[in-house]
Amino acid sequence: MLVYQDLLTGDELLSDSFPYKETQNGILWEVEGKWVVQGAVEVDIGANPSAEGADADEGVDDQAVKVVDIVDTFRLQEQPAFDKKQFLVFMKRYIKLLTAKLEADQQEVFKKNIEGATKFLLSKLSDLQFFVGESMHDDGALVFAYYKEGATDPTFLYFAHGLKEVKC
Repeated sequence: MLVYQDLLTGDELLSDSFPYKETQNGILWEVEGKWVVQGAVEVDIGANPSAEGADADEGVDDQAVKVVDIVDTFRLQEQPAFDKKQFLVFMKRYIKLLTAKLEADQQEVFKKNIEGATKFLLSKLSDLQFFVGESMHDDGALVFAYYKEGATDPTFLYFAHGLKEVKC
């Protein structure tokens, strides 16, 4: 199994069990998330509660929670939305921090294509949810989520150059 960690913080953000496709000239990875119900285990023991005088609510599991698989699996922490100015400040800082960690050939590709990816994200800014890794470190990457038109499950966007592949 491969796990993808944030290159700057070491937080686990993704694994190969969630297939991705490259977009924006390989700068962004697009990953489909899914809403899942967690904690709802229904066991049918063959009894008929109504015939036994039980309340109608007795079999209801109040512990069932609906979560997004990627957010839950990697313990991503949602952040408040950014306005355009805040987003550009974040991007400027992130690009500087990340570029310093990249190999020379990766730096060139990253610098050449990050502007287009930033413009793409800016065009979706009002639709994006923002997440960070479990450590909630200020220098970490942002993971973006949005709903494609008509979709009921979110799509996540990761900065490909900001991920480090680790074999488990």
